[in-house]
Amino acid sequence: MTLTELKYIVAVAREKHFGKAADACFVSQPTLSVAIKKLEEELEVKLFERSANEVSVTNLGEEIVRQAQSVLEQAANIKEIAKRGKDPLAGPLKLGVIYTIGPYLLPDLVRQSIERTPQMPLMLQENFTVKLLEMLRMGDIDCAIMAEPFPDTGLAVAALYDEPFMAAVPSTHPLAAKKTITSQELKAETMLLLGTGHCFRDHVLEVCPEFARFSSDAEGIRKSFEGSSLETIKHMVAAGMGVTLVPRLSVPKEALGARQRRRHDDMSFIKYIPFDGDPPTRRVVLAWRRSFTRYEAIAALRNSIYACELPGVRRLS
Repeated sequence: MTLTELKYIVAVAREKHFGKAADACFVSQPTLSVAIKKLEEELEVKLFERSANEVSVTNLGEEIVRQAQSVLEQAANIKEIAKRGKDPLAGPLKLGVIYTIGPYLLPDLVRQSIERTPQMPLMLQENFTVKLLEMLRMGDIDCAIMAEPFPDTGLAVAALYDEPFMAAVPSTHPLAAKKTITSQELKAETMLLLGTGHCFRDHVLEVCPEFARFSSDAEGIRKSFEGSSLETIKHMVAAGMGVTLVPRLSVPKEALGARQRRRHDDMSFIKYIPFDGDPPTRRVVLAWRRSFTRYEAIAALRNSIYACELPGVRRLS
């Protein structure tokens, strides 16, 4: 039994597919399959049920995969402890970020990180919250920037900032003339939502809960549409298909000036409006496994995040 074989079975359990698991491990599928068959023969148990369309883990296999993941984490910790003895900031840091944060935080964060800790390059992974939580548990990433709430998985969590939402409406819409807006005023509008799996979709539905039912009935075809990313949703707003909510960091700086210059892109066709009173917000946090030993690396990453511009958000420490 080798650590490589344990890595392979963990990958198959995660991907539910031998080909995808092989790609994730950077080996050929035959190499991975032969190694797993060898391990099954050594253990004299069947780890996976194979069918034409999918791979499932046997009951005993699930227990073995959990133990394999624990062994891999402990093996990784041995390397991390050795690194700490030399330079705890030496070597890459594997960072996951949800889709609705990555495009707006990462450009500045990468610059700050390069300036402050050039010996610790960031290996970046964008994904859904549920996928990042799984990757954290499996040890595929070291830490993740996500928005609360998410299931309690025993992770260490540090709050980073509270980010307000703003309404985005077509510049020709009657609401575009308003200086502030309320969720009540959005009830009669066609709401553009991110697809299922995006936590920001749930945040929007918390602000405008009346749209939650529209995704499951015929009226919803007229009342809400879905997009694959915030930028796609913005294009739909610019085209006059409806309105939406966006996190503050996703709003272009030029769109918040007292006088917006006319441009030949979608920004000139969207008006971003703050909420009246206390705006709805999301809390953005940094999460990592409690067993992760590079504490100084986490602290350095947090400092790099706090050094970012982050306009309009309330920083937490």
